[in-house]
Amino acid sequence: MSSRTAAPVRPVRTDTGEPDLAALRAAVRDWCAANVPAGWQERQTGASHEEFVRFQREWLGTLRAGGLAVPHWPADYGGGFSLAEQAVIFEELARAEAPRLVLHFVSLHHAAATLLDAGTAEQRERHLPAILDGEVWCQGFSEPEAGSDLASLRTRAERRGDVYVVNGQKVWASLAMYADWCLLLARTDPDAPKRRGISYFLMDMRSPGLTVRPIRQAGGEEHFCEIFLTDVEIPAANLIGPENDGWRVAQRTLNTERGATMVELAERLAVGFGRLVDLARRTTGPDGSPMADDSAVRDHLARLATQVRALRLLVARAVAEAESDVPAAGALASVIKLYYSELLQRVTGYGVEIAGPAGQRAARRPMSAGWESGAWLLDFIGSWEWTIPGGTSEIQRSIIGERALGLPREPGLA
Repeated sequence: MSSRTAAPVRPVRTDTGEPDLAALRAAVRDWCAANVPAGWQERQTGASHEEFVRFQREWLGTLRAGGLAVPHWPADYGGGFSLAEQAVIFEELARAEAPRLVLHFVSLHHAAATLLDAGTAEQRERHLPAILDGEVWCQGFSEPEAGSDLASLRTRAERRGDVYVVNGQKVWASLAMYADWCLLLARTDPDAPKRRGISYFLMDMRSPGLTVRPIRQAGGEEHFCEIFLTDVEIPAANLIGPENDGWRVAQRTLNTERGATMVELAERLAVGFGRLVDLARRTTGPDGSPMADDSAVRDHLARLATQVRALRLLVARAVAEAESDVPAAGALASVIKLYYSELLQRVTGYGVEIAGPAGQRAARRPMSAGWESGAWLLDFIGSWEWTIPGGTSEIQRSIIGERALGLPREPGLA
């Protein structure tokens, strides 16, 4: 993969100094037309692990050369686009059906946001340039008995001189088998209340005592992993934020899954819905006519179209509020995350229904795609993943109830 144009995309300003979003949109659209690899979906379908990693690294390099790898980062680190400009960039990448940076998602969003918010100057200078060079991160939050309820985690970190010695187990760590570093939560004060006594670490995945075991999923993929930690030593210099303040820092990490990244995900879902409409037009029903001609199918598609439009409007509202002085609704990010994850299931589930038995023969999907690839059965199975990371649907409903509706907090959470 090579970039066919060397001119990077830069922020565009009007004569008054305001962002020229229309001009930026045209520039990103032109860049995508020149640089999105033709036929990448076919090449990534059935790709080996090595081919997947190589493709992801090359695509990151192409985006970096085009100035589009990290528009959400500060200008000093290669970004500098406003939130409204970021929305334009993510929308156009989605509409161009560009590959998703699946391998680098945690690195570019979770790790970067955490470092920028709570990291030391030394930690930022060490890791942010390395992330742009392809350093891969995973997230060590969930545990076998602390998935949705992260405050119940049991992995223990004990301070011994200049290091913390860590023992425990993590699970559902996305693509940890490729990771160079891990964002790790561990309990440093076992006697503190649930949400206190947790610390946040940067863990080198080459540390002695670490074992990574991929988890084979229902769709045949091995996206998630288990991580086993036996007397793993983490330098005290790799602590993020104060000791025992990891819960607060972790909220910044989790907010990236409920925040600006939803712009791209919502737009990709809209593209996936377009594929669903095309499927209904191509697929014939029992009477030999296109299923799109059936009034019940049209009604169902219309309902989904309304919901996709509502999602995009919610995301646009969140962007507008973040750019203005208007206080954002306390639970809007959770509303968007909840609505997106469950709408994704409805869209892909209806794709399985429309495709019928033929659609259930799909055995592979593009490895660098989202869950709107058009391999409907595998997309639907994979869509259930999105109701879990960044806080399950149940957790999102609790947040909405407490922050938006003023309901009392669930007892026992201190």
